[in-house]
Amino acid sequence: MSELRTARSPRVPCLPGTPSWISLLAQDSELAQDFYGPLLGWSFEAGPEQPGEYVYASVDGIRVAGIGSLADTGARYASTWTTFFGVRDVDAAARRVRERMGTVGVGPMDIHGGRIALAVDPSGAVFGLWQGRIGSARRLPMPGAPTWIELSTDAFAAALFYGDVLDWAAQDPAHLDVSWENERVVLRIEGHKFAALRTAPREAGPMPERPHWHVSFGVTDIQQATLHALRLGATLVEPPTTTPYGETASLQDPDGAPFSLTVQLVEN
Repeated sequence: MSELRTARSPRVPCLPGTPSWISLLAQDSELAQDFYGPLLGWSFEAGPEQPGEYVYASVDGIRVAGIGSLADTGARYASTWTTFFGVRDVDAAARRVRERMGTVGVGPMDIHGGRIALAVDPSGAVFGLWQGRIGSARRLPMPGAPTWIELSTDAFAAALFYGDVLDWAAQDPAHLDVSWENERVVLRIEGHKFAALRTAPREAGPMPERPHWHVSFGVTDIQQATLHALRLGATLVEPPTTTPYGETASLQDPDGAPFSLTVQLVEN
């Protein structure tokens, strides 16, 4: 297991309406640390008990993600990364979720210095709402940090839902700009492309994949990083390929949680 630190890392302010934090719910937090730590250069520090173990992952002293695990109940559940969006008032945002045919599954509730809720959008994608200062998932200029977050669904319907819930129209365009490009609704955060809503192709078969917010982490060499992930126990879903936003490889971690590695294109 990676060594845990207890020192407090610097926090980057949360911007309302934007992805503000990502958190992994793992079957085994220690195994997850042993995978993502070497792969992405993460160091870890102990977080709050909630009721299971929770740790913060940092790159160059900046918190970029969290990893938690549930108490051992003997039950299996799907490991997944959850994207939390910053809001000024989590209770008001949760009401807007319900008013627009979404579901609030957990909260709103107070938790370690802030207030959160877990919700499901009308297409079935899980996401979080966060009011407070926990750190930032927004694009940071360093390998190992989240660099792209994308939801494959009905892009226009999702844009209406999230736009209303997160009050995109009221946000400062200098901090958040929403536009259409490359068949996606793209969110620019502080001038940088960071997240998108994409219309997913129709899947054949009786059990199509449920929509989810898919997280990509920045790397400097896609081939070497992909090989490193496989040596650490990952499963390759899609080999490295070039997308409108950079070279990307899709994988599952040893616990089955989907994620991607990305070398982003330099923006003009």
